[in-house]
Amino acid sequence: MRVFVTGVGGQLGRDVMNELAKRGIEGIGSDIAPEFSGLQDGSPVTTMPYVQLDITDEQAVADVIGKQKPDAIIHCAAWTAVDAAEDEENKPKVMAINEKGTMNIAKAAKDIDAKMMYISTDYVFNGQGTEPWAPDCKDYAPLNVYGESKLAGEKTVAGTLDKYFIVRIAWVFGQNGNNFIKTMLKVGKTHDEVRVVNDQIGTPTYTLDLARLLVDMIVTDKYGYYHATNEGGFISWYDFTKEIYKQAGYTTKVTPVTTAEYGISKAARPFNSRLDKSKLTECGFTPLPDWKDAVARYLKVLS
Repeated sequence: MRVFVTGVGGQLGRDVMNELAKRGIEGIGSDIAPEFSGLQDGSPVTTMPYVQLDITDEQAVADVIGKQKPDAIIHCAAWTAVDAAEDEENKPKVMAINEKGTMNIAKAAKDIDAKMMYISTDYVFNGQGTEPWAPDCKDYAPLNVYGESKLAGEKTVAGTLDKYFIVRIAWVFGQNGNNFIKTMLKVGKTHDEVRVVNDQIGTPTYTLDLARLLVDMIVTDKYGYYHATNEGGFISWYDFTKEIYKQAGYTTKVTPVTTAEYGISKAARPFNSRLDKSKLTECGFTPLPDWKDAVARYLKVLS
């Protein structure tokens, strides 16, 4: 099996490539950089085939994927800077990457009859209420430009292909790039106290664990919408921070505040990021480990 992976310079794409290599599955990585720009640590991803690709260039996407002829595509590339997406000058870029880029990938997949996996987000929903969002729920109402762009990508994939997986995730952390854990560790070293919101509820997702699940899924034909985060129940960002500091041995005081008290960010954030993941086990997939266990393993990687 040949799997083409976009966005391998990011947190998730890199881990997906390593997971493919671990299983002896042929992977072809791609990103916009001329050469692989991830962590050069001797991991399998640094030695697997890499192709430079601008996913917003329709002809380039058609040519590259047409030449590589993968059996499956895992589309991890995306604009993920949520607040920056709200800037007027960035909106066209956000839509070009998350909607048009995804459309280009989906069309290329259709042309060669490849299955496609699209990584999406809880931000496609309105973030209200307390009930976990079901994967097949179509009650969309994104609160920000990022959510709108990812929803547009979802609709493109579902409207173009029959053989597709749409996997929504939330609160992502991984080895490559920046994330909440890295930010909190950095802040905790220089501050005696940090204020963290406690009225936004969800569950973290460790890219290393997610990559395993995505590869489990891509080798099957169990297509459709799925939700995937680590197990361990629903928590707030405040709860998350407390556990990070506890495991890291920090004595930094963590003070809970409401979103309103914390201050308005450029992009509105969902209060309810709870995702119903029951479909994973119903379809025979192994859920991700507990998020506390994921944090422990991640901190060891960082140390």
